[in-house]
Amino acid sequence: MTNHEALAALAALAHPTRLEAFRILVAHEPDGLTTGQLVTRTGLTQSTFSTHLAVLAKAGLVTSEKRGRNFVQRADIAALRALMLFLAKDCCQGRAELCEPLLTELACC
Repeated sequence: MTNHEALAALAALAHPTRLEAFRILVAHEPDGLTTGQLVTRTGLTQSTFSTHLAVLAKAGLVTSEKRGRNFVQRADIAALRALMLFLAKDCCQGRAELCEPLLTELACC
């Protein structure tokens, strides 16, 4: 992941609605949710939510797949993993014992 890609992802997540939507989608992997289900969960109008969804998609955090008459939105777990690794890549300057609490918390996911 490049600095530019990381900044785009972080900027996309730096909005309450987009962060909430992304977290909802991560929780619903691997099946995803229809756009309508996401709209209902956020309480926004379809047009307002579509704008937020477009930002997440442009940042590479969300993918959309047409299933029948619906579009199913999914969190891109590979992009999430890449962002997390980018942020923690040089964690603790190679001193694994300092990163252990972070790894322990993530291991239970």
